[in-house]
Amino acid sequence: MNEDASKEYHPLSRAARVSMQNHLVVGHDQWLAARAELLAKEKEFTRLRDQLSRQRRELPWEAVTKEYVFKGPNGKTTLADLFEGRSQLVIYHFMFGPDAKPELSHWPDAGCEQCSFWADNFNGIIVHLNHRDVTMIAVSRAPLAKLEAYKKRMGWSFNWVSSGANDFNFDYHVSFTPEEFAKKRAFYNYVIQDPSDTEREAISVFHKDASGKVFHTYSAYARGIDMLNLAYHYLDIVPKGRDEGDRGPFWVRRHDEYDR
Repeated sequence: MNEDASKEYHPLSRAARVSMQNHLVVGHDQWLAARAELLAKEKEFTRLRDQLSRQRRELPWEAVTKEYVFKGPNGKTTLADLFEGRSQLVIYHFMFGPDAKPELSHWPDAGCEQCSFWADNFNGIIVHLNHRDVTMIAVSRAPLAKLEAYKKRMGWSFNWVSSGANDFNFDYHVSFTPEEFAKKRAFYNYVIQDPSDTEREAISVFHKDASGKVFHTYSAYARGIDMLNLAYHYLDIVPKGRDEGDRGPFWVRRHDEYDR
């Protein structure tokens, strides 16, 4: 999720313009027939998605035996505390590193643009998750003061804690050492690859049982978190689609920067 250095903003690519100009136009009956054909595939996809979701829930768990202490708005807090009395915890690993050196962080004073895009999508739904026994928060290695300042700027209300004093981000493979970054070899998204930055995006899920034991149940990285971005689901159904080609979310800005 690196920022695009050129800051170019193209509302519509040439390929998308050509597609829009030359798109097939038919009568209503032909349109209904084509839509019905696609609907059958959509229903098949829905069934497959339900099956995949069930298999995801059936994954074995791993016990979290390491003690992690985070810094939050109310002081020091443990991983177990972050559940806030619920049994399920979703953590968004937000790319916001602790080091202001340009070669080690693209965001010395602000969080990642694309992670901010994701946060805009999940900030408003947390109240609904809470009523289904789910707590959702964000974790970053940046100092709490920076997280709080950026959170205020963005107008977010979710809980955001700092893991700068523990190994949490490294243990869950979303932060990398300067050596790993320099060598372009680190474990990310379940393979050894070039991490492309010292911080990467992910989502991790945990369960706490009645005795207070915590278990890691799921983590997803890179394109694996696309399913959690509501805006992308809307873009996928409009005629232009995402219109990103192989460039990824190059167009994304923090929501207060589009008109700058």
